Amino acid sequence: MRKILLSLIAITLSAFSLKAQSISGVIKDGQGNGLDKSTVSLLQAKDSSLVKLAVTSEDGTFHLSVSARGSYLISASHVGYLTRYSEVFELKGEGQVNLPELQLTNAPAEMKGVVVTNKKPVVEVKADKMILNVEGTINATGSNALELLRKSPGVMLDKDDNILLAGKNGVQIYIDGRPTPLSGADLSGYLKNIQSSQIEAIEIITNPSAKYEAAGNAGIINIRLKKNKTFGTNGSLNLGYGIGVYSKYNSGLSLNYRNKKVNLFGNYNYNNSLNEYRMNLHRIQLDTSFSHLSIATSKNISHGFKAGMDYFLNKKSTVGVMVTGNLSDVNMRNYNSTPITYIPSKLVNRILVSDNHTTMKNNNADLNLNYHYSDAAGKTLDVDADYGLFRIRSNQLQPNYYYDPTGTTEMSSVVYNFISPTNIDIYSLKTDYEQGFKKGRLGFGGKISVVNTNNGFHRYDVNDLTKTLDVLRSNQFNYSENINALYVNYNRPVKGAVIQAGLRMENTHSGGKSYPVNADGSVNYSVVQDFKRNYTDLFPSAAITFNKKPMNQWTVSYSRRIDRPAYQDLNPFEFKADEYTYQKGNINLRPQYTNSIGITNVYHYKLTSTLNFSHVKDVFTQLVDTVDRSKAFITKKNLATQNIVSLNVSYPFMYKSYSAFVNVNTFYSHYKANFGGGNRVINLDVVAMTFYMQNSIRIGKKGWSGELSGFYSTPSIWQGTFKSKQLWMVDAGFQKSLFANKANLKISVSDIFNTLKPVGSSNFAGQYVSYHVSFEARQLKASFTWRFGNSRVKAARQRKSSAEDEMKRSQQSDSGIGKQ
Repeated sequence: MRKILLSLIAITLSAFSLKAQSISGVIKDGQGNGLDKSTVSLLQAKDSSLVKLAVTSEDGTFHLSVSARGSYLISASHVGYLTRYSEVFELKGEGQVNLPELQLTNAPAEMKGVVVTNKKPVVEVKADKMILNVEGTINATGSNALELLRKSPGVMLDKDDNILLAGKNGVQIYIDGRPTPLSGADLSGYLKNIQSSQIEAIEIITNPSAKYEAAGNAGIINIRLKKNKTFGTNGSLNLGYGIGVYSKYNSGLSLNYRNKKVNLFGNYNYNNSLNEYRMNLHRIQLDTSFSHLSIATSKNISHGFKAGMDYFLNKKSTVGVMVTGNLSDVNMRNYNSTPITYIPSKLVNRILVSDNHTTMKNNNADLNLNYHYSDAAGKTLDVDADYGLFRIRSNQLQPNYYYDPTGTTEMSSVVYNFISPTNIDIYSLKTDYEQGFKKGRLGFGGKISVVNTNNGFHRYDVNDLTKTLDVLRSNQFNYSENINALYVNYNRPVKGAVIQAGLRMENTHSGGKSYPVNADGSVNYSVVQDFKRNYTDLFPSAAITFNKKPMNQWTVSYSRRIDRPAYQDLNPFEFKADEYTYQKGNINLRPQYTNSIGITNVYHYKLTSTLNFSHVKDVFTQLVDTVDRSKAFITKKNLATQNIVSLNVSYPFMYKSYSAFVNVNTFYSHYKANFGGGNRVINLDVVAMTFYMQNSIRIGKKGWSGELSGFYSTPSIWQGTFKSKQLWMVDAGFQKSLFANKANLKISVSDIFNTLKPVGSSNFAGQYVSYHVSFEARQLKASFTWRFGNSRVKAARQRKSSAEDEMKRSQQSDSGIGKQ
């Protein structure tokens, strides 16, 4: 690995400068007038591959800058006109090229009503992120957001559905550019309620700039929900069905109206599913073994919605309001049996049956007010004010019956009822400003965010038809976190390179208070166990891209990031999950910090390779410790360090009607900590790999297409102590376009070979734990989507909108600046 790194550095440092050439021209209509906002594409002459995009100004002129010598041509398009191509011209690396004017002719009447579609690749790789276009994939049909993340390149989920990226925990999940405050089971439950029909794309951002919040040591995953930007009145309707062990249903409706002054949009999605989950957990502690079998069925009904309005004050300014939310009801029945064996005799001495029933409501909503300003000089201003809320209600009945070894005679019993209400309120205000400065782009801004969390836990002892609150096993935990941030980011081209540097400062005020409760369930505020923290950190980021040879570009990057503990992991109260499992937060849990350096090569705009080294200080880990000889005690602590070296390689391939995308992510990780010597020392390392491949093919000319995708993960380490075994799955599906491309039918099968079954083990503090998990990964899924509305208006705007959106995203990627 050292030789590879030294070779990459040597090649990078050998790059030298090349002056970019300026290309100018003008696009006119049949009467000789300049055509405003025409789309201009710079293409390679040899294969017509896209190099750069531009949009003409009011007089029809355009300007492009290119560093690479070679043969090129220009294409120009405009709404209502036929596309026109220039003659091939040569760039020799110096001077300015003034192209002859291109005159566009009106399109025939029969072509003006054609619906123009812009099909994106399933996976796109850009300078700072990887984009999974969910709308474009057949095999996403009928999946939820968590299932899609499991299948995403470089992403792994452990047995508890915690998300890892390139072998690192601490992934920050964003929804529409806004971070979610949830973690652990709350986060996975929330993501399970977001259906694929609601999602436009998933962005995996491994090297965020200073404009992003510093949280997320492994990076950021932004889930972009659908928002129709098409002009006119239009919409879509989708219906879906899936079956594994049980049936699942989903549907959705999207409506949109847009003209020159206003854009009104909204969508609604419904999901009704029954799911099965199985887990075998075997635990050995001293002279006793516990063989736990759990079979859970979960009924989930959810309603997702999004509605908003953008009002265009003028050509420069837009104000908007948007409301998003999800309402879900979960009804779970869990059938648990645990034979308890005395190891010396190898005989079962009792059996614990702990079937439980849980009802849960998980509701959230977010209100966003926004303002956007952009002028011809390149100045932009964005202001966002947000209020979000999460309301989680959980009611679990947990009986524990002990039987003799035959399982027929009850020896004893104890029954609990756990009621856990959680309220989370989030307030934030942020502003971002950018402008041209010293031949580059200067951006700066700030954000104020406040998160208030109130979490109650009431445990009742149930006897026959009565229940009594156990005040010693109940509590109220309130947690607040205020983060104030300022950032500055600058990027500019220099001779043969583009440099980007940023600095973000974040001041954090946080505190938690744990209160006991009275016999009537009220909170006893006179007794409190609390903690407070106040700290300020600087988070630098920098990157330099050597683009002297556009077909072989190198980038060196650095960033520092943080992960703050989740409120559940700080609550000092001891929770009793069952008779043999306890869980307790740790008020001494510190933030974990990550320093990362990476080298990226982009070859011929296709082959992308990134070598990265990360050092994580005080990394979070979940420990299963021992208590009272035979009982398990679960808590989170800071490991001393984690070192990770990763190599990520991506390559898209296209030949005629066939396209493919391949991603390989390999990493070496070393965990090291000492919690008291002996069997409480952690010193584990692993070399692991994940392989992802997506294959798509168009079949014939009648709207048929097929898709085959899958991933493979080698054995790895989760949360510092759990060793996992290999994991893989394959999905397949096909699609048929119907009714003149106004509808499509998708049918797919996920996990064809039924192999997605996490298996692993842990050996810490004299306790050995192994697990085997299975769920309804193999499913037959079908969906039908029908698009309606004014297709002529749709065609008239979609080409320009797509080009402008692509230009904006391309500029953001080139500058290293992303939308927060």
